[in-house]
Amino acid sequence: MEEMHSDPEMVVFGEDIGLYGGAYAVTKGMLEVFGEKRICDTPMSEAAIVGLAAGSAIVGVRSIAEIMYIDFITLAMDQIVNQAAKMRYMFGGKIKVPIVIRTQGGAGRSSAAQHSQSLESWFLGIPGLKVVMPATPYAAKGLLKSSIRDDNPVLFIEHKVLYNTKGEVPEGDYTIPIGKADIKKAGSDITIVAYSRMLLYAMEAASELEKSGISAEILDLRSIQPLDKEAIIKSAQKTGSVVVVEEGYKTGGVGGEIAAILAEECFGDLKTPILRVAGKDVPIPCTPVLEKAAIPAVADIIAAANKLKEMKNHGY
Repeated sequence: MEEMHSDPEMVVFGEDIGLYGGAYAVTKGMLEVFGEKRICDTPMSEAAIVGLAAGSAIVGVRSIAEIMYIDFITLAMDQIVNQAAKMRYMFGGKIKVPIVIRTQGGAGRSSAAQHSQSLESWFLGIPGLKVVMPATPYAAKGLLKSSIRDDNPVLFIEHKVLYNTKGEVPEGDYTIPIGKADIKKAGSDITIVAYSRMLLYAMEAASELEKSGISAEILDLRSIQPLDKEAIIKSAQKTGSVVVVEEGYKTGGVGGEIAAILAEECFGDLKTPILRVAGKDVPIPCTPVLEKAAIPAVADIIAAANKLKEMKNHGY
């Protein structure tokens, strides 16, 4: 709301964002404040939502496109990948594309295979597009403000389970730079790289690892495009061991990209292999027990850390 008040021309487009307040209540109460010309309920067409927002953006109207589930973003891939992400480049920088595509992803609510995916890795290799994934309420506000003020398209992905997370959020204006990771916990034995909901799992795992004498450094990526390569490499050089944790599929995932960066940039500093903890390569089940089995758990992170400790001890 703060950004809407600051920019009287800013518009939000999406399904059920007006009277209903959004599927996860992220626009609740905004219709009453800003009116239907700025909080615009759209037809059930993701292509239309993103296309309308992108078109508005290039003529100077800063806009937000609300996509109810990231699973539905497949219906707007052309508008995102071939249009919004490329227009500023193709026009030689003469236009700006200040659009935030705001959506949510991830499992944890038994919403089944078409409403529970983590598809962020699809967008890692799209030049011109930024991808932001906050893990805390503080980061969510600061990064959303930065995303709205950015003159390039930003895909802003919130985890559906994190909507219930509570934390301190300062009143008033503050921003967090996109592409800057945050060290949530300093450590000396192992680096755990995580983002979104998996950061909470990593923090819980680190507390358990401390009890067995393993000091874990926790790095919250906060955005996966651009990646804070400097922070990742610096932490890896410090500890010599890295575990990358993501909820998305292991094959073609964010962890694979980070592992490649480390292999290219600081292979000689690593004392152990890079381990990835990720979701299973299966459609997300609806049944709670099977859904839980398909995504990483705290125990998986602990097991990976213990495996690296054992390798270190045996002079791998």
